[in-house]
Amino acid sequence: MENYVNFAVDKAVELLAIDSPTGYTHDAEEFVLRKFSDLGFSAKRTVKGGILVDLGGKDESNALLLEAHADTLGGMVAEIKGNGRLRIVRVGGMNANNAEAENCRVVTKFSGVYEGTLQLCNASIHVNSDYATVKRDFDTTEVVLDECVETADDVKKLGISVGDYVCFEPRTRVTKSGYIKSRFLDDKLSVGILLGFAKYLKESGLTPERRIYAHITVYEEVGHGGAASVPTGVTEAISVDMGCVGDGLQCTERQVSICAKDSGGPYSYEVVKKLIAAAQKEKADYAVDIYPHYGSDVEATLSAGYDIRHGLIGPGVYASHGYERSHKDGVLNTLRVLRGYVFE
Repeated sequence: MENYVNFAVDKAVELLAIDSPTGYTHDAEEFVLRKFSDLGFSAKRTVKGGILVDLGGKDESNALLLEAHADTLGGMVAEIKGNGRLRIVRVGGMNANNAEAENCRVVTKFSGVYEGTLQLCNASIHVNSDYATVKRDFDTTEVVLDECVETADDVKKLGISVGDYVCFEPRTRVTKSGYIKSRFLDDKLSVGILLGFAKYLKESGLTPERRIYAHITVYEEVGHGGAASVPTGVTEAISVDMGCVGDGLQCTERQVSICAKDSGGPYSYEVVKKLIAAAQKEKADYAVDIYPHYGSDVEATLSAGYDIRHGLIGPGVYASHGYERSHKDGVLNTLRVLRGYVFE
């Protein structure tokens, strides 16, 4: 699987360059659809906007669905202030504490894109004596547009209006030592991993005993990405998302994480055991963890009423929902587990 790591990371980097906060995902959808199609697989867009891919395999009555998501965190214009600044609300779990001072783009409905920065209101330390103590949220921060605007009317003349999306700069870097740093590795890194796994399936010439599908969803960050479009015959679904790294957990950025339980409850005991067995068979470096604050696409699939077994894996990602970091080794180990699970 080593040969497919760089491909997976390269595709993730390309996708990271495409703004796609939940609800504004058309360009990301087009990218994903084209890349799976370029590999020779049948891929189609669902009505909701997700990309459903048939990766081949024999038994359609015992099929496996792999889920990842291309939507990310972001913001939306909620108010155009009298001074020409923008109050925004978050899309998904964007946090003002780690979005402060980040460059962003305001995508208007009809008038193009404008650049700006999310700043604390009254952001000059030399002027604001309360700078260090102000609680950061989206009421105490604002988007400062890089345009000559001083009033709300000035902003409106640009075509900016309430409901326009605010997309944050990902600042993607891949270091010589193999670390991958960016906003929104959750979950574009795993979209790259599924593209890498698809390339492996195509080039290996191997046919899985069971049918394999992939669903790249576009509403995961708001909780209902995986709630539809499960092909007939699917009995198991696995979210390929980020693995948590932090205090109290075992996983590092260089491992694949297998989640036993998150805030939505335990994952299928049978699937978790099979994932561990796959990791051991493939000699993948893995950790089993419980995530304290987490929900996944596959839990939305279950909540929608589908009768399936479910699991969750992903490369270890540090600083989740902030400026995130993973490693190529985590990508490799995730690919290994996928191969071990599909060809058990």
